[in-house]
Amino acid sequence: MAQQTTGTAQGAQIARDPRLIVDDGTPRGLVSGALRRLRGGELGPVPVIVGLFVIALVFWSLNDKFLSPQNLSNLTVQIVAVGLMSSGVIMVLLLGEIDLSVGSVAGVCGVVATVLAVQYGWNEVAAMAAAVVVAALIGVIHGTIFAKVGVPAFVVTLAGLIGWQGAQLYLLGADGTINVPYDGPIGYLTQTYFVPAIGWGIAAAAVVLYAGFTFYGESRRAAAGLSAKSPTEIVARTLLLAVPVLGGVWVLNSYKGVPLAFLIFVGIVVVFDLVLRKTRYGRMVFAVGGNAEAARRAGINVDMVRISVFALASTLSGLGGIMFVSRSFAVNQSTGGGDALMMAIAAAVIGGTSLFGGRGSAYSALLGGLVLGAISSGLFLLQMDSSVRFMITAVVLLVAVILDAVSRRSRKTHARG
Repeated sequence: MAQQTTGTAQGAQIARDPRLIVDDGTPRGLVSGALRRLRGGELGPVPVIVGLFVIALVFWSLNDKFLSPQNLSNLTVQIVAVGLMSSGVIMVLLLGEIDLSVGSVAGVCGVVATVLAVQYGWNEVAAMAAAVVVAALIGVIHGTIFAKVGVPAFVVTLAGLIGWQGAQLYLLGADGTINVPYDGPIGYLTQTYFVPAIGWGIAAAAVVLYAGFTFYGESRRAAAGLSAKSPTEIVARTLLLAVPVLGGVWVLNSYKGVPLAFLIFVGIVVVFDLVLRKTRYGRMVFAVGGNAEAARRAGINVDMVRISVFALASTLSGLGGIMFVSRSFAVNQSTGGGDALMMAIAAAVIGGTSLFGGRGSAYSALLGGLVLGAISSGLFLLQMDSSVRFMITAVVLLVAVILDAVSRRSRKTHARG
């Protein structure tokens, strides 16, 4: 009788305040929970996923080659370099800061790897490792000046943009271009495709590992008396993951197979997502981005977090620079230049990372990169000028920022209500 009375009281309370509806694991509960989060301004990846589908449908209706396996395979390799740079930008944006040097860092690290491998005869793997170390040191320099000296990140990285671009030109010398071998490790990065069996194996392993770790984590939460996802919800989430993963592998296997470069990019995105969501370091990054002073008073070493984030951002930019070199089999004055910086920042924001700090996801780089890559690929197939691409990208970026601002205001209103 007491239980019935309690249930009736809870039902009446929920009826008065729909925000108290919880995800109980049933389909109705999952839908109710999702709608409640949307009303509260927690849009998540929904807008960008919807936008990606709309872009794909529009370009496919204009040119049926857009969704061909060959074009989609080329698109996945095309977005890797900028996507890696965007992953670093996301880390900095989570702090509520900006890094304008990622393009120049990519360029100078691409030059370092190429010069060491071609002109000094280093093993290409060692040359790439040295270039990544140089990128990390550059990030430490930027982060230290910002965190310890107090120079705004905008100014520090703007100086880095100019200075490292100068270093890139200096290392290139009078020729301005250095070619890399087609049959070396650098060239193989973007030219290697896995046979279908390996692609299917990777996809199956990813889905099984996700289900296994999710069941394990939720069972631990339940054992500790914390709220946990029901088995129904875990199965539903696993199926939602399996559909794009297996479908993507099927499409890629229909052409050359899963590209190594895209697999590296996705792997880095997954690792950074786990770091941000599951580790103490990730929670510190969000805390510093949300309120640096409150994080400091809570005992977090704010300076260490800031320096490490800038180091990670530059490291990922260095990897992006190597991918630029691999894709073109050469490094030149335009490597990491042009629109690379703006596209890296745009991909992060379009993918859902807030410009206001403290909110975002590593998957923003993947989603935002796919959106920008789809726009570029579709316009190329339609033989339209690059000026149109810039204008469309500008509109998409502005819409993403507006959605971010509106959702932020909605969350504040919802919290006050």
